[in-house]
Amino acid sequence: MDDSRFAAPDSFALLCALGWSERWQACFASFSSSLACDARCEPGRVLAGSRDQLRVGTTRGEEEALVPGRLLYRAESPAELPCVGDWLALRRLDEGGEQPLVVEAVLPRASVFVRRAAGRRSEPQALAANVDVALLVAGLDEPWKPRRLERWLAMTREAGVPAVVVLTKLDLCDNAELGTVVAGATALAAPAPVHAIDALHGDGVEQLYTYLRAGETLVLLGISGAGKSTLANQLAGHRIAATSALADDGRGRHTTTRRELLPLPGGALLLDTPGLREVGLWLGDDDLASTFPEIDELAQGCRFRDCTHSSEPGCAVRAAVDAGSLDTERLASFRQLAAERDALRRRTDAQAAREARQQTKALHRAANKHKPRSL
Repeated sequence: MDDSRFAAPDSFALLCALGWSERWQACFASFSSSLACDARCEPGRVLAGSRDQLRVGTTRGEEEALVPGRLLYRAESPAELPCVGDWLALRRLDEGGEQPLVVEAVLPRASVFVRRAAGRRSEPQALAANVDVALLVAGLDEPWKPRRLERWLAMTREAGVPAVVVLTKLDLCDNAELGTVVAGATALAAPAPVHAIDALHGDGVEQLYTYLRAGETLVLLGISGAGKSTLANQLAGHRIAATSALADDGRGRHTTTRRELLPLPGGALLLDTPGLREVGLWLGDDDLASTFPEIDELAQGCRFRDCTHSSEPGCAVRAAVDAGSLDTERLASFRQLAAERDALRRRTDAQAAREARQQTKALHRAANKHKPRSL
């Protein structure tokens, strides 16, 4: 963040503008008292940054902060490291502010969005923390993909954050197609609301104002080119995020390159995120059940408790598909996400077993190295 978007007229005005509350004050007071550091800590919130270098908002304004090696080493997974939206306990190395702050700890999160990190290693990656509302953005300029929305909904339910589905680029969709998409999105997202808007010209954006509450944080989630940055500018009333014209094929371009916390009129905060090409979910059994509640309910009537709804006899779910009361594609999506969850568990368990074996071998090598020689 090159320019200072936040300015602090007094010591705690900035923290309040970033969502600081009595709840966070109490959390910080109890948490910081348990930290084993010589200097007194102060709170701050992550506005932007990378793995070990952050831009934070403190009582003095926007400052740089470093994540020390000890914190990187102690983290059991990358998801425990600071991400945008986190509240931190920070230590100041010098009062002049010439040196970056040092992160002592991440305060316990009220919510966190986690996905499976890209690459071969099966690790969780935190995308955004302490979010109050998730705006799931999908463009009406491309074919309707209900399976993609299911994944976004699964992620928000895993985070425990209320979702709002925002269908953008209303001006590029005909009325007949719009009705089909809205009906499909409403059926999938219920009880989450669905809004169709034209973010570029502002038509329908006023429907989202009810979610802009002072001190609360909203996150924009969606693929590249869905219109998230254009929507961010409309909600702010001025340009706060970079946008670009449509590509030659009529599709949106990727413009946001990093996650960043941005202020909105009225005191709300917006966490803009880059578009994700894939959403590798980090799901548990409860998250899958809440995403497919009708399948979870039907499964109670299956003959076997561990029924996969594929070939087992007495499967109530497949019977519902045969009877026409459950959509075939809906069951196929459930099976796919369940397969991803099970594969992730296997890879995670195998990875943990390999790391444990490596640690044991290292301990044995160290013990043998210092073992007394016999005469």
